[in-house]
Amino acid sequence: MSDLDPEDAKLVTLARSVRARNGAAEGAAVRDLDGRTYNASTVALPSLKLTALQAAVAAAVSSGAEGLEAAVVVTGEDALDAASVSAVRDLAATAPVFRATPAGDVADVVR
Repeated sequence: MSDLDPEDAKLVTLARSVRARNGAAEGAAVRDLDGRTYNASTVALPSLKLTALQAAVAAAVSSGAEGLEAAVVVTGEDALDAASVSAVRDLAATAPVFRATPAGDVADVVR
């Protein structure tokens, strides 16, 4: 994480924390255009399923965010799923979406 912008590194920390706290498959965090952050973990209920990033975007939108600067997903998967990236793209066409490992290392970035 040392080569990340400090604000993006903060998103990695938030995403890792919510994933660990909830024992979830994924954790995510986003930063809106005002610099506010929102984090969430995977939602896996019988009647509602959201990726962690979808849930974080939903939290941002429900709090009035009109756009995003950046997003992070902490996952053990080898790639980001399209639904997660699409949720970010609904608010930000070019915001970077970082995929980080559970250890906090950024594995790749979708721009």
